[in-house]
Amino acid sequence: MLRKILLALALLSATVVGTAPAASAGPAACDTRVNNNINKLLECVTVEGVRSHQAAFQSFADANGGNREASTQGYRDSVDYVIEEMSNAGYDVSIQEFEYPFFEELEPAILDQVAPVPTSYPYFDGAGFATMSYSGSGDVTAATEGVDIIDPTGTDPNTSTSGCEASDFAGFTPGNIAVIQRGSCSFAQKALNAEAAGAVGVVIFNEGQPGRTAAFLGTLGGPGVTIPAVGAAYDVGIELAQPGVTARLFVNATSEIRTSSNVLAESTKGDPDNVVMVGAHLDSVPEGPGIQDNGSGSAAILEVALQMAKVKPVNQVRFAWWGAEESGLIGSEFYVGTLPEEELNKIALYLNFDMIGSPNYFFGIYDGDDSDGVGAGPGPDGSDDIEKTFEAYYESIGEPFQGTDFSGRSDYGPFIAVGIPAGGLFTGAEGIKSPEEVELYGGTAGEQYDPCYHLACDTFDNISLKALDVNSDAVGYATLNYAMSTELINGGKSKGNFKPGKNRGPDRPGWDNEDA
Repeated sequence: MLRKILLALALLSATVVGTAPAASAGPAACDTRVNNNINKLLECVTVEGVRSHQAAFQSFADANGGNREASTQGYRDSVDYVIEEMSNAGYDVSIQEFEYPFFEELEPAILDQVAPVPTSYPYFDGAGFATMSYSGSGDVTAATEGVDIIDPTGTDPNTSTSGCEASDFAGFTPGNIAVIQRGSCSFAQKALNAEAAGAVGVVIFNEGQPGRTAAFLGTLGGPGVTIPAVGAAYDVGIELAQPGVTARLFVNATSEIRTSSNVLAESTKGDPDNVVMVGAHLDSVPEGPGIQDNGSGSAAILEVALQMAKVKPVNQVRFAWWGAEESGLIGSEFYVGTLPEEELNKIALYLNFDMIGSPNYFFGIYDGDDSDGVGAGPGPDGSDDIEKTFEAYYESIGEPFQGTDFSGRSDYGPFIAVGIPAGGLFTGAEGIKSPEEVELYGGTAGEQYDPCYHLACDTFDNISLKALDVNSDAVGYATLNYAMSTELINGGKSKGNFKPGKNRGPDRPGWDNEDA
């Protein structure tokens, strides 16, 4: 196994806590002592400990159809495991249930012209078609019928109102497949109007102006449409809308409302009016067990929490394991959206860890100050300090790092939206590693950071042990720092004589004691 990396004393002028090298602690010492400084904590946050939680998550997937999707028994077993571990460690644990829209396509859809010119249109292809998320299921062969289609020549996008009004279906023949042009209103509105008119299937094709001709991945927004619905290329739609055409449309999918839950566990000590939140999503996609995405982040914050269990923080620390992130950040959205404003105002910052051990990794820190100038702008005030905290950690151990954009793809999004400072780590998903990144981190150029992203092969072996080890320490490093002081974030309390930028260590006088 990888050796434990210990931190050096000299750090950047961020809200960080320095450490001096220390002898490695054995398991017995970690079971009994208070890990109230960085040296102690990072001796006990081991990659072996993190891997033990990942192994548990893998076993839950193996016993329940190979995945831990947010409504499955594999997920519920993962929830129960986290609850037991955190409750036994002395945290106040609560469960927050919520409903969410679930969609899973069970096999590739089919769209064929049966007559007069037999044609099989390519599935999941820009020249063909793709299933609308939340489509209903069915296997229908029927005449096609165009609905209020316009010639897009010389028009601006979104000028077609095809299928947007019930009156568009006046004279529509029940039992036909409706062929509808994209534009003006939601796909759901078009599909529901078609279903109400007696259509047995819906093909919504692209509008036809330059840049709007290919097939597209549309969504119906949630369950409700019961007939099969797909999005197609403009040329496909025009062909199917001609008189005398018969087509086959097949979709086999699950579209329904399901229930999932978040796990929340907070320290019994620390200022409840100044809360440090640390989160990771616990669910996987239906296609696989999700041991890297996001068994890496959820296992790392669990191990850090367990090793901090005896610490008496200055600020209350609240750990969160989110459900249904893979369905659109549903769990974290629900949490933030239902928390009263007075409680939201007590959250000093949010740290997010989603995929921190990618096999072909880079060390990415969320770009809190937008210094990279890529994609989204800066996070709320204080996010820049969180970025500096992680930069200081990597610099202290001699590891390279780079910024990564707040793209909105993970659970920091709802917190940023309400003005809570946020930050965290990311080692890459389906993006492609560059030669320049290979020079910094090793690995393979031209391949995905995580070649098993959202696939069945995202198992226990789909990991970089180095990235997981380094970043698990980074989780502990930032969490303990902010547990002890948020002064540079919001002017919050700090322990004893601690002054950010001056006395940078909980191992300084006044910190290293059983009351810290």
